[in-house]
Amino acid sequence: MKYILQNFKKRAGIVGMMCLLSGLLSSCLKDNKDNNYVDEQVALISVINASPDVQPVNFFLDQNKGNREPISYGRGIDYINAFPGKRVATFSLAGSSSAKVKSDTINLTVNKFYSIYLTNVASTPDIVLFADSLVRPDAGKATIRLVNVSPDAGAVDLAVKSSPTTLASGKAYKTASPFIPVQGNSTYTLEIRKAGTATVLVTLNDVKVNSGSVYTVWLQGLASATDQKKLDAHVQTNAYYY
Repeated sequence: MKYILQNFKKRAGIVGMMCLLSGLLSSCLKDNKDNNYVDEQVALISVINASPDVQPVNFFLDQNKGNREPISYGRGIDYINAFPGKRVATFSLAGSSSAKVKSDTINLTVNKFYSIYLTNVASTPDIVLFADSLVRPDAGKATIRLVNVSPDAGAVDLAVKSSPTTLASGKAYKTASPFIPVQGNSTYTLEIRKAGTATVLVTLNDVKVNSGSVYTVWLQGLASATDQKKLDAHVQTNAYYY
C-alpha cells in the first residue's frame, strides 16, 4: 500500500519531500557520512491561513520556518516534517519575524498527521489544530470532511446539491467532521448550509473527487461581511492512495 500527500487546489508551494510506504511515516533525510537515506520519526503538519483580514504570514515551529513563500488568506502549504512533542506554533506577518500574529503551544505525536489553521480576524486571531486521519478509502471511494473556521457563521452542514442527506452535520466554529466516504471519480456541487436548514451559505461547483483520495473542505471568512472577508470555502487534497 502506497500513498502520497497532495497539494491544495490553490497551490501555495510544497515544502519538503516525504517518503510514505506501507502506511509507515518517515522523512527522507540524507546521512552526512555516506549520503544514504535514513529514517527519522516525525509528525507531519499542513498549514492554512484562514484569517480573512490578516496580511500574508510566515509559519514557525519553535524557531524553524515552515514555508518558503508567504501564506496568503485562503492558501496553505502541504504537509511538512515536524519533530514530535510540545512545539510552539507561531504565525508572523511576512517580512517581519517579530510581528507576531498569534502563537500557541501544540503537541505532536510521531507518525501522526495534523492541519493547523490561523483563523478569526487579525484583532482576535485563533490557532486551531486538527488531527488528520488519513485512512485509505474503500475501493472506488474517496473520503471528505468539513472543517469550520468561520468565527461567526454558526454551526454548518456539508451536503451535495439536491441530495436529501448531508455529508457532515452541525459543525460549529473550530470543529471538524470525520472523513466521510463518497463515490470516487465523480464531480460534485457541494453546499455548505446553515445547520439543519436548506439555507446555502457557500457553494463549491465542479469539485472533482478521485477514488483513493482524502479531502478537506474548509469554511472561512465572515458571515457578517460582504467584501473580500465574506464567507468562502476551499478544498484541500490531503492524500492520494495508489
